[in-house]
Amino acid sequence: MEYRSLGRTGVKVSPLCLGGMMFGPWGNDDRADATRIIQGALDAGINFIDTADVYSGGVSEEIVGQALVGRRDDVFLATKFFMPMNEDDPNQRGGSRRWIMRAVEDSLRRLNTDYIDLYQVHRPGPDTDVEETLGALTDLVRQGKVRYIGSSSYSGSQIVEAQWASRERNLERFVSEQPPYSILVRGIEEDVLPAVKRHGMGTLTYSPLGGGWLSGRWRKDAAAAPTSSARPSARFDMAKPANQRKLDIVEELAQLAEQSGLTLIDLAIAFVINHPGVTSAIVGPRTMEQLESYLPAADITLSSDVLDRIDKIVTPGVTVNPDDNSYGTHELTAHARRRTRP
Repeated sequence: MEYRSLGRTGVKVSPLCLGGMMFGPWGNDDRADATRIIQGALDAGINFIDTADVYSGGVSEEIVGQALVGRRDDVFLATKFFMPMNEDDPNQRGGSRRWIMRAVEDSLRRLNTDYIDLYQVHRPGPDTDVEETLGALTDLVRQGKVRYIGSSSYSGSQIVEAQWASRERNLERFVSEQPPYSILVRGIEEDVLPAVKRHGMGTLTYSPLGGGWLSGRWRKDAAAAPTSSARPSARFDMAKPANQRKLDIVEELAQLAEQSGLTLIDLAIAFVINHPGVTSAIVGPRTMEQLESYLPAADITLSSDVLDRIDKIVTPGVTVNPDDNSYGTHELTAHARRRTRP
């Protein structure tokens, strides 16, 4: 596995990052099996793990921490904060100094470590000054509890604003951004990837399989196709024309993969990590079989012809179903689009 530079940090990470969202009750609640998956990923050459405090209410962090006993120094370990950890307490969430100082201690305890390599803001907080968040994170870096800081699901303008604030206030800067990216979700090509590149940041993309759409799990006219009753999210509501279009696209991509001697999963993940602006793609296996199906993509280079054909199927910069975008969405809410004042 060929390792890549994480922005300008000098740190080398694998092109595949092991995501921890499926470890715990949200996915695989068998801790021993989850541990085998984590250790199997490390044995395969993955040296990068990403999780978050909110995943299974902290259980994912606990599983990762247990699995890394004796191997902690071999791993670049990332986690995230921001999402609600207690629905009844409005202050156990967000990007305030008050919450960050508590959240990091909780994550350190669950991860069974005395430092976090990359501590990321899970989502931008439109009601919190970016200087508030950066100031607290800067203190954590200076205390040695955190090595680097990063953002997740920031829009291009938010990335630039945060970099400006770091420079003007002499604060630690985000060294990475974690956006959604797949053949079906290409919106970040328009402004996020250029902004990240311009500021020398690393890019850790999530959902390279488009939330399962590009895994081969759902195919056109198949009984296993997602339905609005099975998956109530607008991302899977088959009454939406955009989702019907996604099924058509999957068929075209499956044919292209077969013609190229690849699986659909190979094609989907290789497409992401072949982009020069992407450092690492986060894959979140629930089983060992899923992990093993993801690994070959790390060594696949797609030809220009294949990439051109993908561009004809899904236009660069386009997200087929806008509901799949999870970055910058607060900037496009119905209220934000209206000209009337509140």
